[in-house]
Amino acid sequence: MKEDASVRTLIAAAALFFLTIPALAQTPQLDPGEKLEKLQFPAVTMQLKGWTKFGNGHVYTLPVRAGQHVKIGFATKSKFAFLAIFDLSKPDDEAFFGTDEDGMSFETTVKENTTWLLRPYYSKVSPRRGLGAPFSILIEPLAAAPKQPQPPAEPQPPSLFPKAPAKQQ
Repeated sequence: MKEDASVRTLIAAAALFFLTIPALAQTPQLDPGEKLEKLQFPAVTMQLKGWTKFGNGHVYTLPVRAGQHVKIGFATKSKFAFLAIFDLSKPDDEAFFGTDEDGMSFETTVKENTTWLLRPYYSKVSPRRGLGAPFSILIEPLAAAPKQPQPPAEPQPPSLFPKAPAKQQ
C-alpha cells in the first residue's frame, strides 16, 4: 500500500518535471542588467529604437506562428553594434541569424510556432569608443510569398501530319 503511494508520487513528480521543460525552453538567459520586453507579432510594421548599453540594454521576445512571413531589419550607424536572433524552442545557444555575418535584414516564412529572442548588442571584442550605440529594429509582417505561376504551355508548332486519334481499347 505504501509502495503504491510512493510510486504514484514519483510518477506525479516526473510528470510535473516533464511538463515544465517546454516552459524552461521559452525562458531566455539574460545577461546582467538586460531588460526583457515581450512583443506581440505586429499587424503592421513595428519599429523598435534603443541603445546597446553594455549590461543595461533591452532584449525582445517575439512569438511567431507557422506560416507567417516576416522581415526583420536592423539599422545602426555604429560598425560595432549588431543584432542576433535566437529560437527559444531550440536547446542550443546559437543564433540562427546575426547581422555580423548574415547582412542587415532577415526575411523568412516561419515553419513552426515558436518564440524568437531579438538581442541587439555592442561587440565586446572590438576596439570600441563609448559605451554603446543607437539602433533601430524594423519588424515587418509580409503577405505570404505568392506561388510562382506556371508558365503557359508552349503552343504546338504547325505540322504537316495531323495527330493520330487516340487508340480505343
